[in-house]
Amino acid sequence: MSRILFVDDDAAVRTVVAQALRRGGDEVTVAPDLAQFRRLTAAGLPDLIVTDVVLPDGDGIDAMRDLRARHPELPVIVVSARNTLTTAVRAAELGAYEYLPKPFDLDALARAVAGALMRGPAAADATEPEDAALPLIGRSPAMQEVYRTIARVVATDLTVLVAGESGTGKELVARAIHDLGRRVGGPFVAINMAAIPRELIEAELFGHERGAFTGAAQRHAGRFEQANGGTLFLDEIGDMPLEAQTRLLRVLQTGEFTTVGGARTIRTDVRIVAASHRDLAALVAIGQFREDLFYRLAVVPVALPPLRERGDDIGLLARHFLDAAAIEGLPRRTLSDDALAALLAHDWPGNVRELENLVRRLAVLARDEVIDAAAVHASLGGRRSLATDTQAGATVGDAVRQIVERLARERPAALEDGSLYDHVIAEVERPLIEIMLARHGHNQLRTARALGLNRNTLRKRLDQLGIVLGTE
Repeated sequence: MSRILFVDDDAAVRTVVAQALRRGGDEVTVAPDLAQFRRLTAAGLPDLIVTDVVLPDGDGIDAMRDLRARHPELPVIVVSARNTLTTAVRAAELGAYEYLPKPFDLDALARAVAGALMRGPAAADATEPEDAALPLIGRSPAMQEVYRTIARVVATDLTVLVAGESGTGKELVARAIHDLGRRVGGPFVAINMAAIPRELIEAELFGHERGAFTGAAQRHAGRFEQANGGTLFLDEIGDMPLEAQTRLLRVLQTGEFTTVGGARTIRTDVRIVAASHRDLAALVAIGQFREDLFYRLAVVPVALPPLRERGDDIGLLARHFLDAAAIEGLPRRTLSDDALAALLAHDWPGNVRELENLVRRLAVLARDEVIDAAAVHASLGGRRSLATDTQAGATVGDAVRQIVERLARERPAALEDGSLYDHVIAEVERPLIEIMLARHGHNQLRTARALGLNRNTLRKRLDQLGIVLGTE
């Protein structure tokens, strides 16, 4: 029988969690604050501590850090309603076995407890970085997974591949990994493959010597050289031509490169974070992306959710952007409840970038200090989602045509960069699956059969789309 100490100031949470853990046969002691926690640990160490962060008399992570400085073998699980990237990173820096944002599933906690007790000591202690303002905002379940992955990877130099639609904040993830990691003192260099002519990509990445090609009047240091000692962010890596992919793979394998037109080998010490809005695995399948490069980049994959799957974050993001606009000198505005409802009803094809631009536009153009739904609708220009289009009596063909026309107005590049199919399917697939689930009483097997999908494929799409099932 293992001894578990649970520290939380919420009496109801203490009761429920203690009952759940005791069902596993463990001895569970609870503490409402750090004073009681210190008295209990002074009398004898438990086998595991589960702690909240915000406690009446102090910070739970700070208290665990002090205790683990004396007992580094003691495993700790952190739970918190302050479910931000900072909290996830602090828990990882502590060496916590697991971090669970509230509200958490009791089964998930039980699995974490079993794993911590079975696998023994947590990682060694580390010094917490300053709690600086971070660029990623959101407390939705989808973002919690992103935070947990970032928290686990910042202390390493592993290559990270960020996947997500345009406008979801892929560069912000790369910056967070850099700013929170051990390379923070080095440069952060970003390059967008889609924004550079194909014939110049190698020169931009690796640099060129004077006279290497027409117009090369002097030597130019490439992005690998500029990022030495820091992080190189390769945005829209799916748009890199195959010949440049070959050179990039060699650099990742050997840590060496030569400039265009040069013969001297240059050593490089950079961390690579790559990103793409395209499905790289699909590009590999059709021969447009090197398979060996894909696996070299996707050591740690991060899937960044679109804003339509982060409904809980829309109000938080909108208020943040309003505050940022006010700091920049724009009029200070607030959102009414009906304005927030209007924002939640929008499908956000441009994701967080679209929301930020809309909020800044409202800060400038809204007539009243409190922004209402009418102002939101006016700024959106009457745009509608696929669900709205079909409810208005349009056929599926009409709805798809309107999606394409909307993309042509709002994101014309989507009609040329190979992402159009993914955009349209994303808007059609979710309502189709939800309708068929409801039709078949949320039975996955019957729904998969009706859709002509393998059940495992359906489960994967449910997870990726964030569709919550009812009772089967």
